[in-house]
Amino acid sequence: MRITIWTVVLFLTLSSTGRPQKDTLERARRLLHEVPLIDGHNDVPWQYWRRVNNHLAEIDLSSDTSKLDPPMHTDLRRLRKGQVGGQFWSVYIPTNMAGPGAVRAVFEQIDVVHRLIELYPEALELALTSNDIVRIHRNGKVASLIGMEGGHSIENSLAVLRETYGRGVRYMTLTHGRNVDWADAASDMPKHGGLTRFGEEVVLEMNRLGMLVDISHVSTETMHDVLNVTEAPVIFSHSGSRAIMDHHRNVPDDVLRRIPKNGGLIMVNFVPYHVSEKGRQDNAAVFGERTRLARLYPFDPERQAKEFLLWRERNPEARATLEQVVDHIDHVRKVAGINHVGLGSDFDGLVTGPVGLEDVSRYPVLIAELLRRGYSDEAAKKVAGTNFLRVMEEAEKVAARVRGERPPSDVRIEEIDSYENYH
Repeated sequence: MRITIWTVVLFLTLSSTGRPQKDTLERARRLLHEVPLIDGHNDVPWQYWRRVNNHLAEIDLSSDTSKLDPPMHTDLRRLRKGQVGGQFWSVYIPTNMAGPGAVRAVFEQIDVVHRLIELYPEALELALTSNDIVRIHRNGKVASLIGMEGGHSIENSLAVLRETYGRGVRYMTLTHGRNVDWADAASDMPKHGGLTRFGEEVVLEMNRLGMLVDISHVSTETMHDVLNVTEAPVIFSHSGSRAIMDHHRNVPDDVLRRIPKNGGLIMVNFVPYHVSEKGRQDNAAVFGERTRLARLYPFDPERQAKEFLLWRERNPEARATLEQVVDHIDHVRKVAGINHVGLGSDFDGLVTGPVGLEDVSRYPVLIAELLRRGYSDEAAKKVAGTNFLRVMEEAEKVAARVRGERPPSDVRIEEIDSYENYH
């Protein structure tokens, strides 16, 4: 009896801390060699805008960018270590740029992605199709895709939408933090009750192009309206489960239950205040403190920064964890099914990654956690990337069919929406 007990104790110890854990990580790395890990959202282009005004020579992605102040989450060495096979680079511009300046700005950000690919041809290659992703991954490079974050970037123009597709954009997030003239955002007061008629035209034109409709950041009503209208699978490029973490940016179960019929995909993100309650509380406290300091020292940004650092020392950051991220994956799998969950980190858009998911090098550890929880090799591959490949391939098939059925839409917003919607 004593031998049996000690055998069980030894087995449990090894399962949690010893060789089997190492074997699981090696198994994860093997799977990521077989299929591309595809991340739905990375904000490196925004870092070039925010830090160096898009002067690419001033941030060297072949160096260790974790040594920058503040650190970045992404560089070529860590992408290789993380076995990233496909990466959507986000071309985000601030929502307060809505107007003619938005169009110039978004094309400048698209240009940043193209120039990065040209600057690092040994590591990055532009991907425009699902087949491109597979081919580029087999050649040992990161298949680089472009995702446009926020419908304000097209300035209510289907012609601009088409031109961004021509420059490589393969998804558009319909809103960001504010409503656009044709769709409600999750972070704004409702104005339209979801999509307007022009918003429906935007979705249908994206279907015709083969541009994925991304409904991260939109209101719940907009999510439902998109699912009612779209002819192709949708994605959430970087969202979590609202049942696990009650944040307006996350996806409620009534939407998750509709995703299997649509064929779409929820790419789970790593943002602490979307992942954990402590992270949400910490984010709210940070916002409150920054607002307080801005009121106290309205003309002294240096004093604001100094006082905030002192406040942060007294109030350490609340970190989410890798395990909490996987809890979101588990819930999406439970409600929508294993065919409808993927990964969308938001690295270099978030401040600090979860414990265990600090940067782009950590994806194999995440896949190993799935395996530890009992996911089969095939299920883990689906989460890593094959689900996304299926969605993109289906969107391409829909586009091929629809292009044979109708020409490009030349509808203008003022022709079908009320004046109040877009003023």
